Amino acid sequence: MKKALQFVIAGAIILSVSCNSQIPPEPVGPVPSERQLAWHELEYYAFVHFNMNTFTDMEWGTGGEKPEQFNPTQLDTRQWAKVAKEAGMKGIILTAKHHDGFCLWPTKTTEHSVKNSPWKNGQGDLVQDLADACKEYGLKLGLYLSPWDRNNEHYGTPEYVKIFHEQLRELLTNYGELFEVWFDGANGGSGYYGGANETRKIDNKTYYEWPKTTQMIRELQPNAVIFSDGGPDIRWVGNEEGWANETNWSVMRRDEIHPGWPRYVELRSGHEDGTHWLPAEVNTSIRPGWYYHAGEDHQVKTLPRLVQTFYESIGRNGNFLLNLPVDDRGLVHEKDVEQLLALKQQIDKDFANELAQGQSIVASDVRDNGLVFSAENAIDGDKESYWATNDGVTQASITVSFEEPTEVNRIVLQEYIPLGQRVKKFKVSAEVNGEWKTIDEQTTIGNKRILRFETVKADKIQVEILDSKGPITLSNLELYRAPALLVEPDFSRNRDGMVSISVPDDKVDIYFTTDGSDPTTASAKYSKPFSLIEPATVKAIAADPDSGQQTQPANRYFDIAKKEWQIIAASSGNLEDAEKLMDGNPHTFWATDKEDKKTPEITIDLGKSHGLTGFTYWPIQTRYPFGIITHYELLVSNDNRNWNTVAKGEFGNVVNNRIEQKVNFDLTAGRYIKLRALKVNGDDTRASFAEVGVLTSN
Repeated sequence: MKKALQFVIAGAIILSVSCNSQIPPEPVGPVPSERQLAWHELEYYAFVHFNMNTFTDMEWGTGGEKPEQFNPTQLDTRQWAKVAKEAGMKGIILTAKHHDGFCLWPTKTTEHSVKNSPWKNGQGDLVQDLADACKEYGLKLGLYLSPWDRNNEHYGTPEYVKIFHEQLRELLTNYGELFEVWFDGANGGSGYYGGANETRKIDNKTYYEWPKTTQMIRELQPNAVIFSDGGPDIRWVGNEEGWANETNWSVMRRDEIHPGWPRYVELRSGHEDGTHWLPAEVNTSIRPGWYYHAGEDHQVKTLPRLVQTFYESIGRNGNFLLNLPVDDRGLVHEKDVEQLLALKQQIDKDFANELAQGQSIVASDVRDNGLVFSAENAIDGDKESYWATNDGVTQASITVSFEEPTEVNRIVLQEYIPLGQRVKKFKVSAEVNGEWKTIDEQTTIGNKRILRFETVKADKIQVEILDSKGPITLSNLELYRAPALLVEPDFSRNRDGMVSISVPDDKVDIYFTTDGSDPTTASAKYSKPFSLIEPATVKAIAADPDSGQQTQPANRYFDIAKKEWQIIAASSGNLEDAEKLMDGNPHTFWATDKEDKKTPEITIDLGKSHGLTGFTYWPIQTRYPFGIITHYELLVSNDNRNWNTVAKGEFGNVVNNRIEQKVNFDLTAGRYIKLRALKVNGDDTRASFAEVGVLTSN
């Protein structure tokens, strides 16, 4: 960074003094390499899990699958790249080989690959197709190669390590420049292994000859970062839920860590006394699973959840790796695309108008009298310039003053990380009507820290660094006034009949009706749960009081409340726990016992006789479901002795479409219902019930 001072007398430049002599602060601790700095700039990119598991409906294949099973009918990697580009992503990392050992390129090392599949008559190379698509759309390409191989007969011997290294060499040399090479921490266990069908254990630290692996990548792809639990360039964040801790150091004591490291929770925060630059990559899937399962089509992450993940990954000094489980057609599913674009639109709104540039800014301490490291550097939009304090100054403040009071609810802070990560503690305050108000007090900043807070109409915003490892180096300070997160309201009702209506932003107003009419801002304003015992349709809108914008009406029909219901009999299972099937929450469940030799069933007393016209069944919603009822029988009685079958049949496609199932039948008076599971999915003989309800003529 260079700046010059020019002294002017009588309109003529008589002296020009270069400030190259201004000395920057010394680096503090480990600093990032050039490849790591380039990785930090990417921030947001896609993971694509598409492989044999897509066609076997599994998450981890055994290795005994046949290449013939891999047969997408509409595979289009250009669609993947187009979606990623439009979503604001900078690259795609592909699972070139997962644990089952099936290779998506025509490798010379095994017959278990696309060259023996029906796709493109065995002439396809999916890695090449994606490399071409990424190049067309200006995206970076990364590749995931599973060290563990449950198919290969040589796994666990030195011969397999040679195969693994040769597979890596093929990927590093044949597909152009890679930005990341991704290694999973899952290694060793049961598998097919060429037909042995046994368990094989290896030493994660030494078996794969990691130093040789790293050296190969450095030679063939010098710009690629290497990911694993312990790097050596990028670390796992320690969970697959999409968040880093609020305290997140980009440094760790790397020599302590290896793939499968048991103290993985430390990966969420890093080590303040770290010996190597090892920043966190925050990975999660847009669905519950990493691979596509039709039964999760209704469980794509909501916009509020994706927005939260953005702020808890990129906003907490990490990069955001979002998995797209490409479906068995070979396409990113339309429901996933819808949410990806919704996230892009919301983030664009949140950061549409930066407020700090052009405002007055001062700092309590400036290195070398501010000739090069002035406070203005923090708001000049240049990431290479930065505000710095003098040696020995580890506490200082920087203050932005607005020309007129300005609404603010976001702040973006970035350290100049080429000189290391320094800030250990900081505070953000706002001056409102002449009084200072603390907005937030936090710990680390690093490459990027984003704070969300309640909107304040401020005259000034101040960032006070309370503790730093050395002189402060702040390269960026941005301020925004993000709009409300406006989405349609969500409804729930508990067993007692109390209806709750919710939106993710508590500054948004909710208006509702229960008489079937469409709500407006003149309708009843929701403030707390209300009682709804008898059947009715609740409609609601969300409205932003600041912008005047509002959503389309959302609605939910509720039949009779379950307040008086009682479980009076079951074929097996703990009846004390059975209330979960009528608590109004489909994310809880109850199940019969495994040892139940009878047809699984549950009997419910509705409290009084009703005119019944149908029933509802929510299948279990857990990531690994069991006991989903596929074939049912419903019986009705008025006296719990004489029973009449009113409905019998199949829940069509319920395993792949785990939403509420509704069955209608002719009007029947009854007080008791008995739901029988004539058949459940899979080998587990238990029947599971997330929620059971009735439809009435009331």
